[in-house]
Amino acid sequence: MAKYLLLKHYRGAPASVNDVKMDQWTPAELTAHVQYMEDFAARLETTGEYVDSQALSPQGTFVRSDGAGRPPVTDGPFAETKDLIAGWMVIDVETYERALEVAAELSAAPGAGGKPVQEWLELRPFLTAAPAVTE
Repeated sequence: MAKYLLLKHYRGAPASVNDVKMDQWTPAELTAHVQYMEDFAARLETTGEYVDSQALSPQGTFVRSDGAGRPPVTDGPFAETKDLIAGWMVIDVETYERALEVAAELSAAPGAGGKPVQEWLELRPFLTAAPAVTE
């Protein structure tokens, strides 16, 4: 089994087929979308392929060290994750092809007008441990 991260983006990805922003959806459309996501995760749980998922708040801050004894530096002149990443799901599947199938199905969650969003999801494999160097 291999773990993959599926990233949902607020922006930064190519436009969805049904490209109506969530803040313009009706309450019923939002409820249907969330229900699809919950049902999808539950279905993957039954196959042992679901690991975890979470929607993310648009609030957030980049932080880095500015050296010992100095206060941390926040934000900067770059794209902010809070503006880009809407949520994520971790799956654990047998093959890359299965990861593609899962991502494509998740992309079909309903959106405005009850039509599938068909959003682009970023599929990233977890980095496996690097081989030990022996001399």
